[in-house]
Amino acid sequence: MCPEVLIGLRRANTEIWRGTLYRIFVAHSEDMLGGLASLIAAFITLAGMAIQLLVPVAAFAQTENAPLNVGVYVSAPFVQFEGDGNYSGMAIELWETIAQRMGLDYQYVGYPSFRALVEATESSEIDVAVTNLTITRARAEIISFTQPWYDAGLRIMVPDRGGTNGFWDVIEGLRDAGHLRAYAWLLFVIVLATIGFTIFDRKFDPDFPKRWREGVAESFYHVMSIATSGRTSRKNLFGWVGRIWQAIWLLIGIGVIAYITSSITSIMTAVSLTQGISSLADLPGKTVAVFEGSVSEDYMTELGITTVAYPGIDESVEAMHAGQVNAVVGDAPVLEHYAHTNSGQELAVVGNIFHPDKYGFAFPHDSELTRPVTLHILDLIEDGTLAQIRTRYFGDENL
Repeated sequence: MCPEVLIGLRRANTEIWRGTLYRIFVAHSEDMLGGLASLIAAFITLAGMAIQLLVPVAAFAQTENAPLNVGVYVSAPFVQFEGDGNYSGMAIELWETIAQRMGLDYQYVGYPSFRALVEATESSEIDVAVTNLTITRARAEIISFTQPWYDAGLRIMVPDRGGTNGFWDVIEGLRDAGHLRAYAWLLFVIVLATIGFTIFDRKFDPDFPKRWREGVAESFYHVMSIATSGRTSRKNLFGWVGRIWQAIWLLIGIGVIAYITSSITSIMTAVSLTQGISSLADLPGKTVAVFEGSVSEDYMTELGITTVAYPGIDESVEAMHAGQVNAVVGDAPVLEHYAHTNSGQELAVVGNIFHPDKYGFAFPHDSELTRPVTLHILDLIEDGTLAQIRTRYFGDENL
């Protein structure tokens, strides 16, 4: 029952008992003693108060024709879609326990993001929002929250490459940057130079090895010596002209080694930067994936870190593997659960929890359900039921 209907009922009941009191006084004021009139007035006043107290109780008496609309956002392990309109998870189990104790009838309505869920709650499109919804001041200004039922915070998820910049990571980086194609051309030039030197020296140098394999090996050594160190011990067969050609080859060799060194160094640096995220301090200058309308999106924006918002964790991880973002920032239990249940994707959740927060259920402002649901959450905390529910999803170490 909406708040406007409840207010109308209260006002109607108030007018009824006030009118009744007035008519009694008018009709019997001359015949009744003052003391008796006072007793009757007190009785009627108490009856009126009782009627007002019964109105909110009646508001909770859900009928089969008017179930509560429970908005949910899939965020494992708090909310998981099971098909046919059914959901599971810690938040779902907690809500269903409370709904059973209160005798509430309800139906689930799914939403694609935290933002959409909050907006639906604010507009009273739904009666309650159930997921790992972080309690923030900005949200509390437009919707009402219950007592917190889970303490969490943010963490960082990155690709897990074994903690080192492996050989194949560098090769992949060289390929993506186009350096491998340049290396292939350099190799082609080295092969041609080796063949050319071998043919040339066999014709003009009487001391050059006569066997082809020894001659090719000698020429290859000279070419690689120039390419890698800028030095050569090759004979000068043509005087000053030969010296000029040797000088030109030395310059070419220096350029080649400089290019190879700089390209490999730059790729190794890039790989190190991509994989070198281990805490919040490493995020400046990176691009991170966040969930649409989430606290992580707001906090990363506040810190000035470049973000890309995705509907959920699956899309965020896919973007990270595709190289579109460097990391995923989100609620710690959600990232930890995903990494644990998707071990084949080589994911790691790194760093300590930062920006600690709390989860609660949300209602439209002035909802008559906020207070009783909060009281039931407190009961579940005191009798240990909430701890038992949490243990089934996170184990004893999270208590």
